[in-house]
Amino acid sequence: MSVVSTARQWATAGECGSRMAVCCCWSGIICLEKARMFNVVLVEPEIPPNTGNIGRLCLATASHLHLVKPLGYSLDDKALRRAGLDYWHEVNLTLWDSFEQLCTQHSGVRFWFITTKSRRSYWDATFEPGDFLVFGRETKGLPESLLEANSQRTLTIPMASESTRSLNLATAVGVVLYEAVRQVRKGRGRVARRIPRQ
Repeated sequence: MSVVSTARQWATAGECGSRMAVCCCWSGIICLEKARMFNVVLVEPEIPPNTGNIGRLCLATASHLHLVKPLGYSLDDKALRRAGLDYWHEVNLTLWDSFEQLCTQHSGVRFWFITTKSRRSYWDATFEPGDFLVFGRETKGLPESLLEANSQRTLTIPMASESTRSLNLATAVGVVLYEAVRQVRKGRGRVARRIPRQ
């Protein structure tokens, strides 16, 4: 495991004033960095701008981005950093040598596998903070063997047109991730707010 980039040093609960922090009020005011909402996993991503945009989504939702090798680009790729704008260095990012390595380090957590080959819609799932949302390569998606081994945990994004085979990867992540965030916030009932930098 190699942590290649981490977000800014966020305050722990009760110490939010020392840095700008996105806080969410569901059991008192706690920093989302203290209790990260979700984990986004990209298995062998190929297109750098997609990963850059997904990094921004993760930062916006206080989620952790996991990249599983091999990657189709270098993490120094200008297109990746351009898509991530000035935020890329703040993304909480972990690089893994294999999906198996990630699973070994995170046993006992829930994984959801997003694929066009499932009949269960993402809006029929009940997401919980800490869940891992797993997405595959832009060209081929997730491996069949992985989907077969986790058939009860596969989800899809419904599409009205049969001629549309799939969505852009960054779009798909945004759709599912913000549905997961919506469910958590709706269940807790209060709106996230920012605490200003002092």
